[in-house]
Formats: sequence, structure tokens, C-alpha cells
Amino acid sequence: MANPNGAKTDPKSTFLNVYSVLKSELLQDPAFEFTDVSRQWVQRMLDYNVPGGKLNRGLSVIDSYKLLKEGKELTEEEIFLACSLGWCIEWLQAYFLVLDDIMDGSQTRRGQPCWFRVPQVGLIAANDGILLRNHIPRILKKHFREKPYYVDLLDLFNEVEFQTACGQMIDLITTLEGEKDLSKYTLSLHRRIVQFKTAYYSFYLPVACALLMAGENLDNHIDAKNILVEMGTYFQVQDDYLDCFGAPETIGKIGTDIEDFKCSWLVVKALELSNEEQKKVLYEHYGKPEPEHVAKVKALYNELNLQGVFAEYESQSYMKLTTLIESLPSKSVQAVLKLFLGKIYKRQK
Repeated sequence: MANPNGAKTDPKSTFLNVYSVLKSELLQDPAFEFTDVSRQWVQRMLDYNVPGGKLNRGLSVIDSYKLLKEGKELTEEEIFLACSLGWCIEWLQAYFLVLDDIMDGSQTRRGQPCWFRVPQVGLIAANDGILLRNHIPRILKKHFREKPYYVDLLDLFNEVEFQTACGQMIDLITTLEGEKDLSKYTLSLHRRIVQFKTAYYSFYLPVACALLMAGENLDNHIDAKNILVEMGTYFQVQDDYLDCFGAPETIGKIGTDIEDFKCSWLVVKALELSNEEQKKVLYEHYGKPEPEHVAKVKALYNELNLQGVFAEYESQSYMKLTTLIESLPSKSVQAVLKLFLGKIYKRQK
């Protein structure tokens, strides 16, 4: 996989090469008798949904594993396996997003129509989501069956998937039409949704995969887990902020949290900081799709100086997380967490 002349290949292209290998293995899985038509369907479905994002979660497995190995040169097999676990996370993400978009009735994802919006796909996308989910244990079985940490990997993916689905549930039932009640939107609810829906699979899972590959017992890294979940919370607050204040051309999407009555950090903070008059404005205009309602909410956000409140939150979080990371016993685990924090601090997209 590496260049025979010893030149370093770019990690992203190495990673994408592994995708091609895993995909062709899945398209020849002996447990199913593929026809040309079914094979083409799965191939198109995978190419459309799995490799299209920023690939941050997948690539961070390799970055983390390298740091845990403290500068030792990785073997071809180690690189391949770390990339494979990274792709399992990207598969998990694709599975969630395909089904999420159906539930939300979304139009676009990653700058193209959502998979279920593609002509002739429609609700077949629900079964495609199930297939994506089932590809993960196929990949794990093929490449990790003989590893001492195989069962731990299966447990890890199962547990994180369960936590994410529960987070999605709280999010969905909180935003129920006909029960639009802003008074239930608190920091603790926001935190719960974020922790379960995003933080476990986006922040803890990649590091946990790398730790298992490095022969570590996850029970010995509960503190690191808690810091990563905290980091995931900070990441989502940034997302909530960018949804309203980020430039659409930078973040690649047009934010609709206000229209969608989302339990966003911004609305929670606004409720906390508002006087009675200002609260009325929120209750009256939040969650309504018309631009004039959205404009009223944004004007209130500016009146309350939420950009300043966020900047303060951001620097406080950074200092708090840095202190927590530096209290960890393992220098290599510290390095992994600092890498993550460095990537997200003050991000614009």
C-alpha cells in the first residue's frame, strides 16, 4: 500500500484506497449471492453515501493510533487495520445520516440531494441504511476476527450505536410538532442530546478504536472518555453557533435551526439571558419558517450579544479542556486529545 520507493503517500489517499478494498470485499461477500443488478445498487449506494464527507472521524483513528504508538513506524497491516476501523465509523455515520434525512424530510446533504431524494431510491433508502449498519460487523469479522480485542470492538460499536440512537430519540421527541414548548429547552437537555447523539460516536469512538488496537483496556481510560464527550459538547455548541452566525459559503449549508425549532445552544442561552419582554419575542417567533420570524430571533440574538457570550464560552471551554487533558497520566493519550482539541478550537466550519 505504501509507495515502494519509500515516499510517504498522503494519508487521505491511503485511506481512500482502503475504502476501495473494503467495498470490493463487501460486494463479493460469500454470505449473499449477488446479481449484477444488486451489486451495482450497493456499489452506487456506497459511493453516494460513505466517502463523501470530510472523513474527519475516520482519519482520526489513524492519527490517534500513530500517537499511541509514540512514533514507531507502523506496519502495512497496522495502517490497513486502523484505516478499516476508521471506515467502520464512516459507515456508521452514513447509516445514521441516510435514516436521519428521511426522518427530517431533508433536501440536501453534503451538497447533493439526500439519498432518499434520488429518483428510484425513495424509501428503499431505509433498507440501504440497514445494509450500511450490517456492513460494519462484516468488515470487523473479515479483518479482526482473530484479534484479542475483537469482542471489545463489537461491544464498542454496539454500545456507541445504541447511545447515538437514544440521543436521536431525545432530539426527535423534544422537537415534536404540536408540542412546541420553549420552556423545556435547558442547558441540561441540550447537553444530554449532544452527548448521546454526537459526542460518543464522533469523539470517543475513533479514540476508543485506536486504544483497542494499541492493546489498551478501555476501562482504564474513563477519564479520557469523559474529556472526549466534553469536547464533543463543545464541538456541537460551535455547530449551533455556526448554524446561525457562520457564512453559508464557508460551512457548506444554510442553517435552519431557528426555523426547525431546534434545541440549539443559542436559544437556550437566549432564554437564560432574556428579560420578560425578550422572552415573548422568542416564544412568538422561534420555530416559524417565515424569514421575518427568523430575522426577529436573530435580531434578539444580536441584542443579547450572543456572539460575545459564545466567544467567552469558547475560551473558557478551551482552558478547561486543556487543564483536564494535562491531568491525564498517559502522555500519548494527552497527545491524542490535544490533537483533537487543536483541530476544533476556533474552527470556522
